[in-house]
Amino acid sequence: MRLSNLVSLMKERNFDGALISPGTNLYYLTGLHIHEAGERLTVLVVSAGGDYRLLAPSLYENVVRNFPVTFWRDGENPYDKLAWILAEFHLSGGRLLIEDTMRADWLMKVIHLGSFEFHPLSSLMRELRMRKDKHEIEMMGHAARAADRAFDEILSWDLLGMRERELALKIELAIRELSDGISFEPIVASGENAANPHHAPGDRRLRKGDLVILDYGAKWKGYCSDITRTIALGRPDERLVEIYEVVKEAQERAYRAVREGVLAREVDGAARETIAKAGYGEYFTHRTGHGLGLDVHEEPYIGPDGNVALENGMTFTIEPGIYVPGLGGVRIEDDVVVHDGRGKRLTRAERELIRL
Repeated sequence: MRLSNLVSLMKERNFDGALISPGTNLYYLTGLHIHEAGERLTVLVVSAGGDYRLLAPSLYENVVRNFPVTFWRDGENPYDKLAWILAEFHLSGGRLLIEDTMRADWLMKVIHLGSFEFHPLSSLMRELRMRKDKHEIEMMGHAARAADRAFDEILSWDLLGMRERELALKIELAIRELSDGISFEPIVASGENAANPHHAPGDRRLRKGDLVILDYGAKWKGYCSDITRTIALGRPDERLVEIYEVVKEAQERAYRAVREGVLAREVDGAARETIAKAGYGEYFTHRTGHGLGLDVHEEPYIGPDGNVALENGMTFTIEPGIYVPGLGGVRIEDDVVVHDGRGKRLTRAERELIRL
């Protein structure tokens, strides 16, 4: 069905074919678990006529079943086999969609297989993937609950004196026990390090008075969650407490702004206006959120230039933050789905400031 939807959209937009290398688009379209194959050419060929076939190394002979496939072995030239498939599908030229993340060395050889005009596959795939169906939302809900449960576990740990990187590892292990794995490397940013939105956990030890940003996510059946909570160890600086309340209000107002038909930038504006009115506008340095699904970052993006009108089934984060150099920072993030015309939180861990 999903391949048929892609073919229909290709015909509508006058594309002749598509070459899709391993990644989330390939999984979305086929359900095949094809991991990155390194230097070995692996590509799904789809024609606007409705033909499709996977070209894969023989490593996958026991993996790919009940799907049209041509295997190649080490010592063979896979591009000869790709040329044969293209010829069979009458793809000697025309407008060809290419997976955005295809290896450059693969693409450089594909260029010589015909007279093609190349276009990014994402121009079509984002339209297919932005609206999740009931099953996809259920998978994301499961991943979100794993993230919530991990937060409960974190609150039971003795965090004082722990290094940031030690806590990040503990979070990763907890997530792996609760789900299929992490959706990205956990972020732990304590004290003044929390002024860096994408701080890489280091050797700084957590101490009394810190605010600590915890940003992590889980995966379930390929689908991602992404949550951020900021906690206090002991009694933090009063300005940080004030900042926390501003961020919490901004996140809530952005969440309440989620409605079917509302532009993504209007949700961003609700958060940005709240933070600016409190005098911290210059310290909110990123967009309010990003789409979420098989990738931890995908369409729709909730930013000042977000022109996508929200629709039922769209899933994304809402994660405003304030980051003051030399002092610290706060971010609060939830996963949200547009359901029955309005926002519904998938992550539900406590949003009030927790002091340990």
